[in-house]
Amino acid sequence: MIGKPSFILGSCTSTALRHVVHMKRYLCGGDFIVHPYVKEALDSGRPVVALESTIITHGMPYPDNLRVAREVEETVQTNGSVPATIGVINGCIHVGLQDEELEILAKSKNVVKVSRRDFPYVLSQGLSGGTTVAGTMFVAHKARIPVFVTGGIGGVHREGEKTLDVSADLTELGRTPVAVISAGVKSILDIGRTLEYLETQGVCVATFGESREFPAFFLQHSGFQAPFQVKNEKDAAQMIARSLALQLGSGVLIGVPCPKDHAASGHQIEGAIQQALEEAQGKGILGKELTPFLLQRVNELSNGESLKANIALIKNNARVGSRIAVALNKIQRAQGSRNTLLPNENVSAVSRPVVIGGINVDIIAKAKDATILHGGQTNPSTVRQSFGGVGRNLADCLSRLGKTPFFISVMGKDEHSESVMRYCRHMDMGGVLQLEGHNTATYCAVITGSGELTLGLGDMDIHQQITEQYVSKFKENLCLAPLICIDGNVPISTIQYVCEIAKKNNLAVCYEPTDVDKASKPFVSDSWRALAYISPNLRELRAINRTLGHPVPADLPTKLEDIVDIAAKLAGPLLKELHCVVVTLGQHGVLVCGRNESGTISLHSRACNKSPTNVWYATHYPAIPVPAEKIMNVSGAGDSLIAGIIAGLLDGEDTDICVRLGLLSASLALRSYEPISLEISSSKVSVAELKAWTWPEAKRWKLS
Repeated sequence: MIGKPSFILGSCTSTALRHVVHMKRYLCGGDFIVHPYVKEALDSGRPVVALESTIITHGMPYPDNLRVAREVEETVQTNGSVPATIGVINGCIHVGLQDEELEILAKSKNVVKVSRRDFPYVLSQGLSGGTTVAGTMFVAHKARIPVFVTGGIGGVHREGEKTLDVSADLTELGRTPVAVISAGVKSILDIGRTLEYLETQGVCVATFGESREFPAFFLQHSGFQAPFQVKNEKDAAQMIARSLALQLGSGVLIGVPCPKDHAASGHQIEGAIQQALEEAQGKGILGKELTPFLLQRVNELSNGESLKANIALIKNNARVGSRIAVALNKIQRAQGSRNTLLPNENVSAVSRPVVIGGINVDIIAKAKDATILHGGQTNPSTVRQSFGGVGRNLADCLSRLGKTPFFISVMGKDEHSESVMRYCRHMDMGGVLQLEGHNTATYCAVITGSGELTLGLGDMDIHQQITEQYVSKFKENLCLAPLICIDGNVPISTIQYVCEIAKKNNLAVCYEPTDVDKASKPFVSDSWRALAYISPNLRELRAINRTLGHPVPADLPTKLEDIVDIAAKLAGPLLKELHCVVVTLGQHGVLVCGRNESGTISLHSRACNKSPTNVWYATHYPAIPVPAEKIMNVSGAGDSLIAGIIAGLLDGEDTDICVRLGLLSASLALRSYEPISLEISSSKVSVAELKAWTWPEAKRWKLS
């Protein structure tokens, strides 16, 4: 039964254990906000990498800082982990930042550096700031994130034996069990004394790669040897796993040399460092203000070479750190538990929906007039680019509603792919393949001034690469899913494969037909009998019936009563096999057809078992009216409707609540230039929010 699923899994796959409860205790209070994507990843035991935010607030100038922050998150995601940038906004610690929150920190002038000691004051005063290495380690440990990527750590300042100026990063490494992946210690510091201090603190220090020489930020060579060396991600992960298992209470520091082709000239940088140090001394710059001053001045004196090296090394660290996190996650899964667990503790894993479908770059042209002139004339219009695709839209909307699905798709590795990944950073894009030599799917929609779609043009060939062989790599995800959604962009053979998996494992599958030409893909064979739900519009429903050999009308009606009547009649023959047919009717709302249970239509499938009853009902729910002048885009309204219904379904809500969540999501989508409105969230589309609306009575009747 789809509702509030609870699965007890074997030890090799169940990793969402005690830390879920621990997370709630620490991270659901007023001081913490955890991004839904990060929380879902932690709950389900996927690898997460923590990222600091002082590199955004104090490490680079705008807009370089914002661009690099986005690229670093994308690098982490591309290499298999979930990025969780940590920062403080208006007195609240954020574990994972929205793109607009990254921009706030990148642009703000009056933000502070937040280390461990600063949290009480910063939070009590409602301030914003970037977390240092020490501050980020503290929060990452509270959030049970074992791997943290940064540029370079602080250390003992030059002449530190006189000033006792020692970075809090070093003491934090001595008392917080988090693995820090960095390019070593900044070369503006005393590297020898820093390594000695780390030894005193009991910190396990190793270099990554072929050399034991400890890196010095944008210099590959410091002249000092690290105590240990790990040659690859697997070795690094094994070392971190042993450290955590021993519960030493201290961190691990892994020094990753700056990429050779980006490493700056040692002589040039060293000269710039000496001059910058003399200038800082002359100006009396000390403490936490010293490092930002030195980095900026060294960049000026090196003609930008140090900044280029800085950007290259942080992205390289993100790549290495993400892969280490993936390798560590595999070790912990193989052990059957995370090393933060109490012995013999059993907690059920949280499964996730899976969405399989297309990604498109959408170009939406909306004419200013209600009628479009044909014959070569230029129609005054508003033209915008956005990101769509039925599968992507469903996954996007579900993610915004807090149900982050695992998304499987394919796109080209071209000028569009980077933009798509950045825009979809709130989604789990771990199942998205990027192919060299292929174009990312592109769709152009022409909409009248009144909001009606008049023409669609598409380059969709890439969707044929969502093959059975590729999707089969994620069989475990499919078998654990409470619901699988698949769209009509997917090849027939892949749809048949998913239906076969569903039949063998009693999985619920929802098919979104996409358009008239693709609607019938599952229905050309017996595959469709394994489906639980379909969500066609009226034209797509007619095409499906025609494929199955059922009589269909030549023309479709235009009056509401007739539209609803013919939709119900066309849904009837399918209900002998399907659990439910959800017919989207555009401005007329939605028709839900299914079996009667306790006096109402139940959306909840009992593991897709077909009921012997021949009693079916239909319920028509009117749409939320949206004035024509407020309609910005119709391409994502139907997808938002279905995603809202699914979100309610996954929460175990009744049919009326599910459908109204969908209608509310659709109304927000219509008012948005984006296919999925940025306004959609689990707070704005919620059961509580539904109470603020006056809903017209739904019409319900028995199907003959």
